[in-house]
Amino acid sequence: MVFPFARIAIISLAWTGLPLTQPLWAEPLPRFPPGAVWNQDISAAPAHPDSALMISTLDGLGGFGGTDFRRMQIDFSLHVVHAAADSPQRTIVTHPDGYYSPDCEPLGSSMPLPLNAAIEGQTDLDCDNLNEDCHLLVVQGDHLYEAYHAKAVGEGELQAQCLATWQLNVVYPPEGRGEHCTSADAAGFPMAPLMFNADDIAASLLADSSGNGDLGHAIRFIIRNNRMASDESLGGVGGRLYVRPASHAGGPSGPVNSIPYGARLRLRADFPLDGYNPASRVILNTFKRYGIVLADGGNIALTAESDLYTTTKWADLGVDSRIFDQTAGAQDVSITDFMVLDTGPRIGETWECIRSVIPSPGIFADGFEDEEA
Repeated sequence: MVFPFARIAIISLAWTGLPLTQPLWAEPLPRFPPGAVWNQDISAAPAHPDSALMISTLDGLGGFGGTDFRRMQIDFSLHVVHAAADSPQRTIVTHPDGYYSPDCEPLGSSMPLPLNAAIEGQTDLDCDNLNEDCHLLVVQGDHLYEAYHAKAVGEGELQAQCLATWQLNVVYPPEGRGEHCTSADAAGFPMAPLMFNADDIAASLLADSSGNGDLGHAIRFIIRNNRMASDESLGGVGGRLYVRPASHAGGPSGPVNSIPYGARLRLRADFPLDGYNPASRVILNTFKRYGIVLADGGNIALTAESDLYTTTKWADLGVDSRIFDQTAGAQDVSITDFMVLDTGPRIGETWECIRSVIPSPGIFADGFEDEEA
């Protein structure tokens, strides 16, 4: 679902210590239609029969975090660019390390890039794409463009290792853009629709200032590849595997009893919210009602949009990168507070991408027409 125009509201911000009224120009993150898997309330969905074993195994490997820390931390380095219809275009050219084909759009495809566009962690289109992820996320109308290892080069060109485009008015089939197909995210997921930003949380607080609301969609998360399940018996390359809603696995190399690429986890319903501010409660309620999905390998568990293009800032909401392990009087969020949902069998990763036939807008993956289309 796309909201092409900003909307203004006057909200009470007494809970932030700011003036009692504050104009909010909400530029919502891109969303898919209600029938999309990401938007399904999973608060009552059954746990996987081996959930306790998988969580225990992952906890023993270190849970959330890197080699020298265990915590659910937030990364605020990604930007989501909103491009006008007349924005300049750049043509995709190959990265020095090659291009993921046929998983990604053909070389020579183009993406809109307004003059204020910025790559992950940058304020412009320059990025060390040999050593950094350099994601570039752009929304234009009903289309989402997500590039990996991106960098502007030459006149009107963008170097990338992948450009994945998504139609935001379509409910994709279970295999997403294609079985064994990657995207700008290693699990084959869209990125921006699974993130959260300060404006979205402020909009939720407009409806319920106590923080009892949620964001209405699953949130992507990350753990280290050597903590994700692998299993040679499934026939995947190097034992790589994934489960739905993923369509691809990067480089999982952990024990078979750990959680797999693509796993959807749910925060336990009785996790105490005491001590957390209303903005943090919105995020925690989202974990309980829509869950988190394992999207990629890395150290920082959660990914939120930066303040670069939003009106509400994270400081306005009292949310920082360590909110879930350094909030006085609140219980830290740990991997042991989650359960793994049963989303289907494990699939061995062959790295032989078979692109999907994408349903027409207004037609759900089950073949039924959206009456509002």
